Amino acid sequence: MPPLSLPSKARNFRTNKKLNNSCLIQKILNLSSHGYLKQAFNYLNILTRKGIRLDNKTVAFLIQQCANSGSREDGKWIHLHLKTTGWKHPTTFLANHLINMYGKCGDHIEARKVFDKMTNRNLYSWNNMLSGYAKLGMIKAAKRLFDKMPEKDVVSWNTMVIGHAQVGYFNEALKFYREFRRLSIGINEYSFAGVVTACVKSRDFSLTGQVHCQVFVVGFLSNIVLSSSIVDAYAKCGKMSEARRLFDAMRVRDVLTWTTLVSGYSRCGDMVSARELFEAMPEKNPVSWTALVAGYSHCGMSIQALELFAKMMKLQVQPDQFTFSSCLSACAGIASLKHGKQIHAFLVNAGFRPNTIVLSSLIDMYSKCGSLEVARRVFDTAYIKHDVVLWNTMLSALAQHGMGDEAIEMFFEVVKFGVKPNRITFVGLLNACSHSGLVQEGLSFFETMTSSYDVLPDQEHYACIIDLLGRAGRFSEVLVQIKKMPCEPDDHIWNALLGVCRIHGNVELGRMAAELLIELDPQSPAAYLLLSSIYGVLGMWENVEKVRQLMNERHVRKEQAVSWLEIEHKMLPYFGCNKLNTLEKDGHTILQLLADQTKDDDLLHDNKR
Repeated sequence: MPPLSLPSKARNFRTNKKLNNSCLIQKILNLSSHGYLKQAFNYLNILTRKGIRLDNKTVAFLIQQCANSGSREDGKWIHLHLKTTGWKHPTTFLANHLINMYGKCGDHIEARKVFDKMTNRNLYSWNNMLSGYAKLGMIKAAKRLFDKMPEKDVVSWNTMVIGHAQVGYFNEALKFYREFRRLSIGINEYSFAGVVTACVKSRDFSLTGQVHCQVFVVGFLSNIVLSSSIVDAYAKCGKMSEARRLFDAMRVRDVLTWTTLVSGYSRCGDMVSARELFEAMPEKNPVSWTALVAGYSHCGMSIQALELFAKMMKLQVQPDQFTFSSCLSACAGIASLKHGKQIHAFLVNAGFRPNTIVLSSLIDMYSKCGSLEVARRVFDTAYIKHDVVLWNTMLSALAQHGMGDEAIEMFFEVVKFGVKPNRITFVGLLNACSHSGLVQEGLSFFETMTSSYDVLPDQEHYACIIDLLGRAGRFSEVLVQIKKMPCEPDDHIWNALLGVCRIHGNVELGRMAAELLIELDPQSPAAYLLLSSIYGVLGMWENVEKVRQLMNERHVRKEQAVSWLEIEHKMLPYFGCNKLNTLEKDGHTILQLLADQTKDDDLLHDNKR
């Protein structure tokens, strides 16, 4: 009889080996759970050498971690590991996880390869592939797949509605939504997500009202995300009374709901209501602060925007890209170079990596403050050059400074760089030609913008051409261009015509433009004042008086002019009297608050730029 000790040792050896393997697998799971995917996957090689294959649930967990982190390379490594360990044709369960992972990582090609190689597909497989296409904006591919599906559920239809709405195909989204509702296969909260997105993006008040009623009838109005989205849709339509009524009826509101309404009031120019709501918020986040700062900046209330930004800094609320963009726009609005440089200095010294919006705001601020050289330096050192927005901003800056030849040169740089010009590019280019007297060049660009660059001229482009020809005194050609317009002229056109009539003293044409402009907007003082100015230049004082009387009869008021003076780092608005205001708040100015966090307030000598 063999000694009893030998089997006991063998059993211990097998037990220890099993424990070691379990510890190794647990270590892989722990590392991947904490985001250390590469370190975790290094241990997979040890398992492979030992001939150990992970079970389905463990592999699915690792694939899901790759999907959550958006790590395509790590996901591909796991996929390769499956192939080398006998999973060349993974189960439906694992294949579904792989499709989901590739979809979230933006690799629709690999996702489709996995899908096409599946021997058994279930509804989850089809929905996974469909969702991947929709999230990537590949709506045509999604539609082809949707039409081939052997069966469809509420998730399939929701995906198609949301996918079409997100890429701007609102009519198609509504078509899918109506067809889906007729099938009576059941709905959930997500069934309204796509159609609400269409309401927000299309700014269709009638559609928003209908969707609001349907959400109310089916009892989903208590869903805070849906209710907040409908509030946003009403606000985007400019219907703040409806937005406020729904907001007040909500039993539960989160910070997003409050911020949505603050942003809505700000966009509509009702900064009193926006500020009151902001102050009443039980909780604020950086987005809430930014919504109010952006509102003040957009409404031309630059001092209030910078005051609020100073308060943000004092309370140590972390600003984001949009905050800085709004503040730089505020600085541009009052031509405060000192404040703009301080904000730029803070960005540099804080190691903040500005996006295209902030870089464009910096260029615009320096240009409007008269520092075109620094604006060009910001543009030249920008690490992002593939976005047409950045080129458009620099081109517009050159146009504002009357540097037409340089603007034309930059336009050809845009094309050479491989960036496609858009309608804004040509607005800036035509303005540059107009301000520099480059009439033939401007007309040439206007003729080729459609044939060579697929940009159809709109009211703004025609206004630029009228300004271009009018400044050169070629009024007969101006009238020809107006008659050739494919649509009815709007205020852009008549404002441009009125402006050039003032320059050349063309009373008859100026009067016609003013009358049409006043007809479009009787309460706008611009047309009255420009017409009055034309009469004044020609010494026709009786007509000046008649225009003034007409303004009084219609209760049209000229806005009070404001000049800004920068004295000892403070912006002071001068109204022609002793009414002054400063950026001081609780003994601090925005300059002092920013200077506490920056070592050098002059970016021209900052080595970090």
